[in-house]
Amino acid sequence: MDSVFPFFRSSLSIMTPVFFAALGGIFPAFAGTLNIALEGLLLAGAFSSLTVFYFTGSAFAAVLAAICASLLLSVLHIFALFRLRANLFISGLAVNLFSSGICVVLSDKIFKTRGVVAVSFDGVSGVSDVPYLLNWYLVIGVISLIICRLALYKTPFGLRLRACDKSSPSLISLGINPPVYQKIAFLISGFFCGIGGSFLSLNIGAFVPGMSAGKGWIALAVIFLGAKKPLGILAAAFVFALAESFSNYAQGMWNIPADFILAFPYICTLTAMIVVSVVPNKTGNNK
Repeated sequence: MDSVFPFFRSSLSIMTPVFFAALGGIFPAFAGTLNIALEGLLLAGAFSSLTVFYFTGSAFAAVLAAICASLLLSVLHIFALFRLRANLFISGLAVNLFSSGICVVLSDKIFKTRGVVAVSFDGVSGVSDVPYLLNWYLVIGVISLIICRLALYKTPFGLRLRACDKSSPSLISLGINPPVYQKIAFLISGFFCGIGGSFLSLNIGAFVPGMSAGKGWIALAVIFLGAKKPLGILAAAFVFALAESFSNYAQGMWNIPADFILAFPYICTLTAMIVVSVVPNKTGNNK
């Protein structure tokens, strides 16, 4: 039992940023597009939150800064997509690369290092007991899950957003501009990525260059593994987190190459995507 609880807690910690990024990512997906910049948004949120926490000691200000930084990058992404007519994938990759580079540059200017930036939680109200930080994020995640599900399926906004994908001519005929809803979807995505990014750095009390470590890309896969449904995304993110947590605990336990163990969660994700894409086709053929 003593070994099960740390494993389960580690899985929840790994799941949290992926879940928030995927939860935000379903809004552009429902609007007929994709947010390829999830990786960069998470990283920007991680750096901004730790920087603000370093100077203020306020967890609330740190999370707010992460949200603002992620939203700012989202606005840049929106400008490139809708004003400059940039390619969706190229713009998303550009935001990811820009975020990775600017975080290192700012770290060098602010902290005089291009490496790890660490802070102490000692004596800081609200986060002095670091284990409770995960609990707060889980509560926020549950509330966000409920709100997103209601917004997508029980409100006019959700109906119009989902219509942007396959029924945009119908929206236009009603005088509704689909790109407006797509822009809002990208902003919502940035909002949740900011929260997820703040957890990345605050959870360990440090910022490490590239600490998002592909979680934004995994979040994109989780969106489709979860069938673009909030509850499905939660389940898919947790399964990936279990696989990664298992790979972390498996290192040193068996005589298996470390590279294979580290690749295990990504192999699981790839396998799940193949299964999900093949099964419906077989079902369709049977019909």
